[in-house]
Amino acid sequence: MPSLPADAAAFYAAQSPFSDPGDCTPLYAALPADPRELARVARDLMVHRAEGDLFTYVIPQDRLHNDAETRYIDDILRIVIARDDAPLPQRREVGDRFVGICRDFALLHCSFLRYVGIPARIRSGFADYFGTDGFHADHVVTEYWDPGRGWLLADPELADPVVLETHKVGFDPMDVPRDRFQVAGDAWQQIRAGEADPKSYGLPLPDSPLVGEWFVAGNVRLDLAALNKVETLLWDVWGVGAASDEEMTDTIRTLYDLAAAMTTGEVSYSATRQFFAENGGLRTPRRVTSLAPFNGPSKVTLRG
Repeated sequence: MPSLPADAAAFYAAQSPFSDPGDCTPLYAALPADPRELARVARDLMVHRAEGDLFTYVIPQDRLHNDAETRYIDDILRIVIARDDAPLPQRREVGDRFVGICRDFALLHCSFLRYVGIPARIRSGFADYFGTDGFHADHVVTEYWDPGRGWLLADPELADPVVLETHKVGFDPMDVPRDRFQVAGDAWQQIRAGEADPKSYGLPLPDSPLVGEWFVAGNVRLDLAALNKVETLLWDVWGVGAASDEEMTDTIRTLYDLAAAMTTGEVSYSATRQFFAENGGLRTPRRVTSLAPFNGPSKVTLRG
């Protein structure tokens, strides 16, 4: 039987400043305790901002631009309840849902799991199941502790039959194979070993795709932060990194080699915590730069 050290179990079962429902906690009283059902609840409260056509819904521009800029679960819940104040387990009409991205589905699922006492964390990396061309798309999923099997990956974004059928996913969304979703450190190590093409990893924007070694490094930084329960927006940047492959240096690569080693395989709770605390080039500061896709760059002070 797998075992989780008591300090790690306590850490990942407790809310972070990002996942804490705060004064919305009473809304969680109606939640089920099963991880699969919690994924369904999270899915039914949200619509991905790229899913308008899938659900034949024209997303209002203000929601498209602004909903996913919401960093904290208590603020997300306020938006949800303002649009429909039914109990959380009740499926919302698409027009009443929060308009988010993968990070929001995973963080809400993580918040629910922590509330019912299940250790959980979000993981930043790359999924190959949103297409058939071998591209690994920037993505975030939930990782939760199963007493019989250890850490499992779950993708709450897939917890809807329409979405599951659209992407022809042939696996259980509550047990995502680790070769279908690669945590960022694993992708980084494969690229560094010459076993993967860095241009096949990133965000496939139609006009100017964000792909390459620099992008994967940024996801390693996000994943390291998330393992330390700093679950920022995906476009929050800080510390040591690059904005293109041309800006990458051997010094940057060496730092990310170390970070990738910390965040792949059997992640050591104590070692990851210590590494994050001791590396100012990777540790998330209180003030970050947000490169919001629609709203443009800004400086943001995070909650303590």
